[in-house]
Amino acid sequence: MKRLPLIAPNPPRLSEHLDALRRVEESGVFSNNGPEVRAFEAGVTETLFGGHGASLAVGSATLGLMLAIRHASGMRTGNLDPKPGTLALMPAMTFAATAQAAAWAGLTPLICDIDPDDWGACARDEERLLHRHGERIGVVVPYATFGNAIDLDRYAHYQKRYGVGIVIDAASSLGTRDDAGEGFGARAPFAVVHSMHATKTFAVGEGGLVHSGDVDLIATLRAMGNFGFEGSRNATLPGINAKLPEILAIMAQAKLAEIDSVTAHRALLEATYRETLATFQLQTVSGQRRAMQFMPVLLPERLAHHRDAIVEDIEAQGIGCGRYFSPHLGEQPWFQATAVIEATPVADRIAGRMLSLPITDAMTVADVQRAAGAVVNACAAIVRPRDRRASVRGAAGTVASVIVIGGGPAGTAMLTSATKRGLLPDLAASGLMVIERGGAIGGGQLGRYAITSDSTADTFLSSVRDNIHPELARLVDHPAGRAVAAHQNALGVPLAEVGPLLRATGDRLTDIVRENGGTVLVGHEALGVKRVGDALWSVQLRRVADGHVFEQVASSVVVATGGHQPLDRLATQRVAGARLIDLASGKLLQSDDVLTLGGFDKVVDLLAGKRNPRIAVIGGSTSALTTIALLLKSQPALPLGAGAITLLHRRPLRPFYHSAEAAHAEGFTDFGPDDICPVSGFVYRLAGFRLEARELVVRMLGIDGRVPDPRVALHRIAGDDDAAARAYIEQADIVIAALGYRPIAIPIADRDGSPIALAAHDGRPMVDRHCRIMDAAGMPIAGLYGLGLAAGFVPWGPLGGECSFTGQANGLWLWQNAVGSMIVDQVMEAQVKAAA
Repeated sequence: MKRLPLIAPNPPRLSEHLDALRRVEESGVFSNNGPEVRAFEAGVTETLFGGHGASLAVGSATLGLMLAIRHASGMRTGNLDPKPGTLALMPAMTFAATAQAAAWAGLTPLICDIDPDDWGACARDEERLLHRHGERIGVVVPYATFGNAIDLDRYAHYQKRYGVGIVIDAASSLGTRDDAGEGFGARAPFAVVHSMHATKTFAVGEGGLVHSGDVDLIATLRAMGNFGFEGSRNATLPGINAKLPEILAIMAQAKLAEIDSVTAHRALLEATYRETLATFQLQTVSGQRRAMQFMPVLLPERLAHHRDAIVEDIEAQGIGCGRYFSPHLGEQPWFQATAVIEATPVADRIAGRMLSLPITDAMTVADVQRAAGAVVNACAAIVRPRDRRASVRGAAGTVASVIVIGGGPAGTAMLTSATKRGLLPDLAASGLMVIERGGAIGGGQLGRYAITSDSTADTFLSSVRDNIHPELARLVDHPAGRAVAAHQNALGVPLAEVGPLLRATGDRLTDIVRENGGTVLVGHEALGVKRVGDALWSVQLRRVADGHVFEQVASSVVVATGGHQPLDRLATQRVAGARLIDLASGKLLQSDDVLTLGGFDKVVDLLAGKRNPRIAVIGGSTSALTTIALLLKSQPALPLGAGAITLLHRRPLRPFYHSAEAAHAEGFTDFGPDDICPVSGFVYRLAGFRLEARELVVRMLGIDGRVPDPRVALHRIAGDDDAAARAYIEQADIVIAALGYRPIAIPIADRDGSPIALAAHDGRPMVDRHCRIMDAAGMPIAGLYGLGLAAGFVPWGPLGGECSFTGQANGLWLWQNAVGSMIVDQVMEAQVKAAA
């Protein structure tokens, strides 16, 4: 049977262009904008754009985006060097190259939701964000989704109203005609960037084309793409080498000669798909003709959960099937770590249902009918919405051994602890299920923080080094592992660089779990847990893509949902005898607001115009010290004078030391026998500040002759009558509350549906010394476990820790070792008892 690949590159035939190839060979001009490139640019401007404007051929569409975005971002100021924190607004549903190009141009991607019908950027979200961020948005980069002729008048309006730069990502649109019958973007007053990659309809092999109705704009971009040279070999503009080689220009000329017939044929195939798949949701399109690269189709919502099985069925029939763009930008780890991502509920649903079906030059109408029929039949084969993967395969009522709710650093740390003792395959085979709302397990939210870790590089690498699973052990030499290792001698590791290692670890843990019969359900969230038997719990799960809700029964449940800083806590928080919200009077932030990516920019905006700003930071936690460190070192530097930042804390600030001797060597004596860990000999092993926070503490305490930073003042709150503490808060321009974290709650109900009151509900630790979740009476609930940020676990016995410690211990190393193993042992012991 004829195979129908999803993408079938069809570069032009060169046999008819041998004379041009000989001219290139004789001239020796292979890589710069020679006569063949100029001929192609003139030809494409005339043929596809009716002679309007001008075109610039570049080495790739990504290079074209980089040039155009860099230029457009300086539209307001005339400065082509964007300020740090400048945003590039773009939709979630686009290729990674769009966001990568913005990042390479020095901008931060700002990712918004999409329209539910045409799948382009949501106009309402664009307007809202342009109002909210104002001049911080340097450029808007909409995507002409799948070759659609989007409304360019809307973006011309944005350009005039907001003074913002515009660049159109039209990677799949070279050959598309708008409603007026003109080539898409022919008269656009901004850059429209097309791709000529081998996978596109205008397939050359590699290359891109920037077109604009503004001839002067193209001239400037041409200079930028030639090292910034404007007529002489002196750089007057920011520049790179973005030129298209002459040989590719010859291929592009050949493709130009046939593009009209190619797009017309593909338009016929698109029409056949639309007729055959009329009962499916398809993209609402504009324009007289689209240069179709493939046919996007949405699965019915009730079947989105079975997309993997449906794709497998289609491909088994020799028909290529993709999922462009799933995961979308907001679901991809790198952008979760480096971009500003708005809520994207529509993109979540659309991407989760997306199929991409083949449209190639070699296909016939009959081929399309066959491919469409395969989709219909594969969907019909799904009888009811049940997950087909290992832990929920088979008859109704299948029971998982353990469900881990949350695939972030804590949830995957438990899996890592199992690998260290060779137990993960057995745990997976017994019916392990991991539930994660995001698109992959491992990284969680760590990558969104603009700070360094309070763990060393070696702590992160120890999770995989010499692991019995070679795919994990090899991560030490993986680029993500080497990036972390580069900070071996530093005060922590930037969390943006930790995230990739944790996600790479998560990918390999996922493979181990699935290969041994377990399940990792990404794109799902747990809505609640209910007791359904003496040793059984039912977890209600929701698929994020389409809202489908189903239940899964398990013997044990591990809650690893992480922690947060609840807003309602601020309403009741009292400092020095007064309500914090009264003292702060509308200038209150939480430390998470500052520590996440973009948080420092928010502080800069709030302090704009203040010559001698005053900042009060409340709390004695690592978050409080890390917040101050960020304010001191970030750029652009804040205008901080003497005593500009005041730390208000209740407990003494204690630095960590590896031994009592090391503390004494620096003249630090403020500790006793109960402050020394009996297992490790560390001083303030649990209560002491480490790494960057420690450096700030020892400096502020003047230990070993260190000179305190004059910009920072310490104030230990004396009690409810501390008028000075209240004055610091009232007189501050910004008040930052670093009051620690509370566990992210998940409803837990008894058999009759009534809520089970938990110790965590009134601020007590969520778990006991064995990581078992406690009820309001402080008694462990059989089969329920918890770990992670804000769980409240305190090391004991052989785990070590100083006797004087009060509070909770959080740390990846602890979770990946003793704590994770403690839970694994209890879960597996429960399985043995249940089997007996």
